[in-house]
Amino acid sequence: MLILAGKLGYQTRGFAEAAERLGAETIFATDRCHQLDDPWGDHAIAVRFERAQEAARQIAADLKDGVPGAVIALGDRATPAGAYAARALGVKGNPPDAVEACRNKLRQRQVLAEAGLQVPDFFSFGVGDDSSRVLPRVKFPAVVKPLTLAASQGVVRVNDKEEFERAVGRVRALLGSPEIQAQRDAATGRLLVESYLPGNECAVEGLLNAGRLRVLAIFDKPDPLEGPYFEETIYVTPSRLSAAMQGAIADCLARATRALRLTTGPVHAEFRVNERGPWVLEIAPRPIGGLCSRALRFGPSGAALEELLLRNALGLPGADWEREEGASGVMMIPVPRSGIFEGVEGMDEAERVANVTEIRITARLKDYVEAWPEGSSYLGFIFARANAPGEVEMALREAHAKLRFRFSPRMIVQHPATAGWFARDDGSEKGWIREGQDDGRNGEAGRAKRKD
Repeated sequence: MLILAGKLGYQTRGFAEAAERLGAETIFATDRCHQLDDPWGDHAIAVRFERAQEAARQIAADLKDGVPGAVIALGDRATPAGAYAARALGVKGNPPDAVEACRNKLRQRQVLAEAGLQVPDFFSFGVGDDSSRVLPRVKFPAVVKPLTLAASQGVVRVNDKEEFERAVGRVRALLGSPEIQAQRDAATGRLLVESYLPGNECAVEGLLNAGRLRVLAIFDKPDPLEGPYFEETIYVTPSRLSAAMQGAIADCLARATRALRLTTGPVHAEFRVNERGPWVLEIAPRPIGGLCSRALRFGPSGAALEELLLRNALGLPGADWEREEGASGVMMIPVPRSGIFEGVEGMDEAERVANVTEIRITARLKDYVEAWPEGSSYLGFIFARANAPGEVEMALREAHAKLRFRFSPRMIVQHPATAGWFARDDGSEKGWIREGQDDGRNGEAGRAKRKD
C-alpha cells in the first residue's frame, strides 16, 4: 500500500495501523526534507506535493522493483501527486486532471456550474488587483476565499464594501505569509468571491468504485456557520435531515462526482442545504481530515474508516461493511483566540461526561496557535457515541464547556539592531513584525499591544 501524506498529518498513523492489522506492507511518500536522512523514521520517499508529476516520477523510480497494490492520498495537497503516482504505477486511481480540478476551488465551481449543479454565484480576481475596481461585481452578502487552502482558512463573509476591503487585505496578508508561500502554489495568486448561501451545512463521506458512489455517512453540522469566519466544530451522524433531503444530497454528490470525472476511492463533500435543496460547497477526493474518522466505525468488529478504505482499495473482504448502528460525533475544538498555547484545565471533568468516549488535545504546548480565518489547526477533538444524534451533540457541548484553555500573548521584545519593538510568535525570526506595521491579522488591538 502506497500512502501519500503530509509529514505531520493526523491520519498517517491510523492508516499505518490499519494496514498492519490487515497484513499489508506500507510505503510512504511525504513532503519531508529530502536532505535529511529519514528524520521521521518511516523510510518515506521524499517528494514535493506542489510538483505533482515530478513527485509521481520519483515514486515510480523508487518503486521500480515492486508495484504497490493500491495508492491512497491523505490531505488536499497530496491528492494530485497521488493521482499521477497511481497512473505512473498502473494501479487504480482517479484521472489526474479531475483531481487537479477538485484542488482548485475556481475550476471546481466552473465544472459543477457547467454540469447544471447548484453552486453559489462566483467570480475570481487577482491578489494584486485593485479591490475597488472589483467591488461593482460583488453582490452582498458574499464570501471571500483563497482558491486552495483547506479547513476554511482564509474564508470570510462580507456584508458591505468596507468589510470586503478589510477581508481582501486580510486574505492577501495570509497568502503572502511565509507559511503559505512555502507551498509554492500558483493558485495563491487569485481570490474567489461567492454569493453567501443561507441554510444549514452538512458533510458527506463517500466511497467510489468504478464511478459508482456509496454514501458511508452524512454528518449534520448543528452549529450555525453564518460567518464572519467558518471554522467547523461539531459533526454528528446519522443526519437528522429528512429522508427526502438525504436522498437529494446523495444524488447531488453522485452527479457532482460524475461531472468532475472522479471514479475511485474516498470522497469528502460539503453542502449547504436550504429550501431549494442541496448546494455543493466543496468536493475532495480524499477521506475526512484530522482525527474525525474516529467518529465512524464499520462492520461487526467496529472497524475504523481507515481499515474499510484499505479493504476497498486492496480488494479484501469487508469493504462493503455498513456503519455501526447508533449515533456518533466529533467536535473539532476551535481556537477561541490567537496566542501561545499554555495548556488546558478540566480534562477529568470533561472525560466523565456521559457518552463521551475520548478527548484528544493535539495542540502542542508553547506553540503559537491562530484563530480563524488565519488559522487552520484545531486544539483537539472530542468524541461521543450514544443511541441518538441529540444525545451525542449534548455530550460534545457539555464536555467542551468544561474545558478551559490557557493562552499567553506573543512575546514583545526589543530588536538589538534597531531598538524598535517587534512581536515574535515562537522564538523564530520569521515572525518579526515592526512596531506599527499592520500585518493584516491583529488590527488596532494588535498595534496597541505592540506599543505597550
